[in-house]
Amino acid sequence: MIVLGDTRVICTASVEERVPAFLRGTGRGWVTAEYGMLPRATVERQPRPGSGGRTSGRIQEIQRLIGRSLRAVVDLPVLGERTLWIDCDVLQADGGTRTAAVSAACVALVEAVARLKSEGRIAQWPVRDLVAAVSAGVVDGKLLLDLAYVEDAGAAVDLNVVMTGGGLLVEIQGTGESGPFEFGQMQELVALVRAGISGLFARQREALTGIPGLETWLQGGEQGVGSRPGTCDRQSR
Repeated sequence: MIVLGDTRVICTASVEERVPAFLRGTGRGWVTAEYGMLPRATVERQPRPGSGGRTSGRIQEIQRLIGRSLRAVVDLPVLGERTLWIDCDVLQADGGTRTAAVSAACVALVEAVARLKSEGRIAQWPVRDLVAAVSAGVVDGKLLLDLAYVEDAGAAVDLNVVMTGGGLLVEIQGTGESGPFEFGQMQELVALVRAGISGLFARQREALTGIPGLETWLQGGEQGVGSRPGTCDRQSR
């Protein structure tokens, strides 16, 4: 579970010995995610995801973001024809649930892959690096990192940034909530994220420390963390 301020997200990983139809016979694996919020994760009760027969567009967007972020650091052919499902459930929401889910999902993914490797179900290590995400924004003219709900609701500019442990960008989602914003503001926000996200990577490493078979990888050896130009308690706001 990841805890960031008053936001709490729990992530679990499951291995399924099959892949989607479009990958059958290719020798490639797949990593995907599901995301949902408990009805009272927010101040006012929200209907359970899918309770009306359809998954909301917001949830679909977040699920795809988590999946893309994880696949960016996984060598899918090495994984073999199996699917890793990452389930992300928001227990309490106070902003930044999608970015928190990405960071926690990475830890769940690595733990699952470590189990596969220890059981001899994969021959090589498929995870190239850690991946984490955090939000940033402009609130009352100030640049802030990891926005709480109140800050996010009042932000003039809102960014969600996904990065690898090696410092490479995976995805940037940005919106000018009160109108267009300068390119320079985006650069400043990304720089703020780059400086602050290191704390999340440190927490990911702490959460993974002690898991058999991960010591060398966490230290960067044998194609470990950040070996290719490419982790869980939550950092307090």
